[in-house]
Amino acid sequence: MNGQRVLIGSAKYLEAEGVAAGEWKTRADEVRGHGATVVLVAADGQVAGALGIADPIRGTTRQALNELRAEGIKVVMMTGDNAVTAAAVARELGIENVEADVLPERKSEVVERLRSEGRVVAMAGDGVNDAPALAAADVGIAMGTGTDVAMESAGVTLLNGDLIGIARARRLSRATMGNIRQNLFLAFVYNAAGIPVAAGVLYPFFGLTLSPAIAAAAMALSSVSVIGNSLRLRSARIR
Repeated sequence: MNGQRVLIGSAKYLEAEGVAAGEWKTRADEVRGHGATVVLVAADGQVAGALGIADPIRGTTRQALNELRAEGIKVVMMTGDNAVTAAAVARELGIENVEADVLPERKSEVVERLRSEGRVVAMAGDGVNDAPALAAADVGIAMGTGTDVAMESAGVTLLNGDLIGIARARRLSRATMGNIRQNLFLAFVYNAAGIPVAAGVLYPFFGLTLSPAIAAAAMALSSVSVIGNSLRLRSARIR
């Protein structure tokens, strides 16, 4: 730029290029303490300044994390940001478990480590670097505002990228699984009652049999019961 060689990056990058970061490391940590990611700027071999880049926390993020924690879910923040920046954000959100300075290729390793500990892992991410971890998790959750490869690697996509959607999706999932179990029970009851009668179990004692017409009506009623029960999901409270 204007004849000067300008470098922009982390202190480690600048030092690898022969530029001493010196006191700027401490000054950068002061900015990171406010939850910002810091990159240093050097011109002609000397550090000229630092840029603090902060991504504002969504207003619903705290609510989403609180709801997940209330349901007994352990929340872990995994980020490639510096440990000081990560600690500041985690402190603001009340997150106790933080994996900082995680290189892109190590994100999937963290997920695999948690799974090896016997945990069921859900991973939420939106970047290209998150794709391997999303694929490695038991449940990959991508943000609709993120990259296509992240959405392709995940099993769930939040269209608006709001973490409150994770809590809602979990409640909907639990309601759906409960409904499935109820439907199986309903179907089992009809068959458990109809098959023995159709086989003539009651005929020697009561002279009762099950005509094909009544059997067909019972099976139709079974389907109607299952469908009617499934439609109750429309009124399920997930918010």
